[in-house]
Amino acid sequence: QVQLVESGGGLVQPGGSLRLSCAASKNILGINAMAWYRQAPGKERELVARITRDGSTTYYDSVKGRFTISGDIAQNTVYLQMNSLKPEDTAVYYCYARQGILSPSDYWGQGTQVTVSS
Repeated sequence: QVQLVESGGGLVQPGGSLRLSCAASKNILGINAMAWYRQAPGKERELVARITRDGSTTYYDSVKGRFTISGDIAQNTVYLQMNSLKPEDTAVYYCYARQGILSPSDYWGQGTQVTVSS
């Protein structure tokens, strides 16, 4: 069974930086987009940033200018560089991949905890 594996989470002080990484346990053909979502306690999961096969990126408003998504869709790898972190960025961050278009399949990672606190 193919898995998405995240790494790079941890505890950081406000204003600090972290870089999250995600890779598939084995190559998944036909991935057309990858993304990072996050879920804080008591809140719904929300999209943080997304990158498509042609390199187009989308960001949640609250992270624009602070977070940067990058990766190689064909290699099923995606990264999230997070700068100027704020306490409200504290959440479990999940990697996501979409395969196919007409009948897409979704892949999720197990999540990595990011805690921003002094």
